[in-house]
Amino acid sequence: MSPVTNNAGVAHLDAPQVDDEGLGKARLPVSNFIAIGWLIALSLVALFADVLPFADPKDTRAGKPLSGPSWHNWLGTDQLGRDLFSRSVYGARVSILVGIAAVLLSCVVGGCIGMFAGHSRRRADTVIMFIVDVLLAFPALLLAVSIVAFTNSRGPVTVVFAIALIYLGPTVRIVRGLTLNVGKNDFVLAARAIGSKNSRVIRREILPNVLPSILSLAIVAIAGAMVAEGGLAYLNLSVAPPTPTWGAMMASGVSKLDRSVYPAVVPAAAMFLTVLALTVIGDHLQQRGNREGGAV
Repeated sequence: MSPVTNNAGVAHLDAPQVDDEGLGKARLPVSNFIAIGWLIALSLVALFADVLPFADPKDTRAGKPLSGPSWHNWLGTDQLGRDLFSRSVYGARVSILVGIAAVLLSCVVGGCIGMFAGHSRRRADTVIMFIVDVLLAFPALLLAVSIVAFTNSRGPVTVVFAIALIYLGPTVRIVRGLTLNVGKNDFVLAARAIGSKNSRVIRREILPNVLPSILSLAIVAIAGAMVAEGGLAYLNLSVAPPTPTWGAMMASGVSKLDRSVYPAVVPAAAMFLTVLALTVIGDHLQQRGNREGGAV
């Protein structure tokens, strides 16, 4: 090889390289923009539904029963003549609030228990994981149904507690695994070596490193919690009527499918799009964490 070629090769090697991977991280996929846009639009419409010019979701005179989409009823009406668009908007309040509250409760309680179990690695860890295994042995929906039926209450608090209990076991197990993984790092071992209290090690060293993974998993869990609430509502075990919920709307619309598909399809489509949007965002955050080395 000639000297000119060598110099060119050296120049080529010394030239600054463009970090394509870094540019890829900076770009947000179009699907994520659509998902974020859908969630923002749905949240804003549900939040300000009382001041927007929507029909009363309880008004049985909004239109002809089981009618199709029209200028006055954008998505049609149900079997009682109530506007499906308005009921879907107000039903989003229950589904979103129940999903967020249930996952938040399970993440706070289960996260604390999981970090304690993963950090202690003693008899407490064995006892906690045994209880978690017992909890996970119950079928999820059957456990929620049993709680609601046992309490004989169909209020939002009961539904949130039942769904949170479903996610408590998986949350404890996941956070424990994250804690065990982070606990192998030198900065955690150094904090233990200098005699730091367990509470300080968990608060200052472990929590900041497991929190991003917990957040990405929580977003996907919200989607699952919304589906669980829909399942309870379908079984007439969620928030009591006349408050509209997507699951209850689907349950009442199934019996009228031979006359109109809109009462069942409209709330089902709203739940599908919302769950899909949450799943897309959660998967993107989890993949980003994997690239940055934050996954278990």
